[in-house]
Amino acid sequence: MGKISPVSAKYIVHADITIDGVVDKPDVIGAIFGQTEGLLGPDLELRELQKSGRIGRIEVNVETKAGKTLGTITIPSSLDKAETAIIAAALEIIQRIGPCNAKVKVTSIEDVRVSKRRYVIDRAKELLKKMLEEVIPDSQDLSDEVAYSVRMMEIQTYGKDKLPAGPAIDDSDEIIVVEGRADVLNLLKHGFKNAIAINGTSVPKTIIDLSRRKTVTVFTDGDRGGNLIIRELLNVADIDFVAQAPDGKEVEEITKKEIHKALRSRITREQYLMDIGGKDHVAASNSDKLQRKGSSYGGRLYNQRNNRTSNSRNNSNKSVKLTDEVKKKLRDISENLLGTRGACMLDSNLKILGKVPLTELKATLNSIHSGVYAVVVDGDIDRDLVRAAEKGRVEILVGSDLKVRPTDSRILIKKMTEI
Repeated sequence: MGKISPVSAKYIVHADITIDGVVDKPDVIGAIFGQTEGLLGPDLELRELQKSGRIGRIEVNVETKAGKTLGTITIPSSLDKAETAIIAAALEIIQRIGPCNAKVKVTSIEDVRVSKRRYVIDRAKELLKKMLEEVIPDSQDLSDEVAYSVRMMEIQTYGKDKLPAGPAIDDSDEIIVVEGRADVLNLLKHGFKNAIAINGTSVPKTIIDLSRRKTVTVFTDGDRGGNLIIRELLNVADIDFVAQAPDGKEVEEITKKEIHKALRSRITREQYLMDIGGKDHVAASNSDKLQRKGSSYGGRLYNQRNNRTSNSRNNSNKSVKLTDEVKKKLRDISENLLGTRGACMLDSNLKILGKVPLTELKATLNSIHSGVYAVVVDGDIDRDLVRAAEKGRVEILVGSDLKVRPTDSRILIKKMTEI
């Protein structure tokens, strides 16, 4: 008998067979040919169709369980849809195989071309994706690569200390002082050509000389090392502004948006000194800076600021007292917050106004101008949180740990372990 090639088959008929008795494969195949013979006319005779290759090899799989035979029948066909459906329906007229009753049920007629078409589509998607990623680079990627290469070529060494710097140090009235070469490269990548690196922890003389002639912004990593470098620069150079990368990030890895945001949020030298060391430190530092720049009125300005500092200290809101009842209430709230990374805002009667995630607390306080008496947080109290609390006129701020000195703020700041 002829065989139909699996490649040329358009449809496959799938059927289940149930036989009340024990039979073998040849019995089933014989019944198919025997009981359909002459049923459909000469043009659809199974033997003739198989000889001409329009019907493929009939596959039968059977197994015997508890005296019954169960199995499947598979018939490949290159006939058209209607003829294939007729052949499939003819299988269901088989009622006996050998001496046993039988029942045949066609479960499906599979269109082989649909499966092939699905494979072609899936494979085409894979090939197209690979081509777009590896063969044809995006025009924007090409532009970025060229621009990055040009900026890489723009980095130079500056001064006697041969510090890594952008090409616009001499031409710019303002410069950005960063920690290392990688920071300069990242700023160059995003269009900042007036950056220069100190290239270490000690401040080179080149930076000190530049700070006397130009407006200087220090831009460091958002970690303890960055704070140490800022303090060193403030001690030996005339720094005007201070900016830092987001907490835990380095200047060399932040995005263009983060760079712009950090530089827009820069603070003055005086504000930074006030944050870290109190207003007396600011006045003394400003006096030193004026003396370094040869100001004739430095002493007078020092005295004026000392007077303002004394008045400000006297007006500080450190008169808030924590009674035993208040402490107990704050402890209870803190215990309920433990592990939630959240914050709880209270009114003057210590009633809960609301709870927010710790990540949203600063924005919430920045939008509130009054009404919040105390804030308890499941986390650290840092400089930004203190500023937001001051803006929201909060009087008591309680947290797990302090990243600021309590004496630097008019707010009463406490660690939970101190209550």
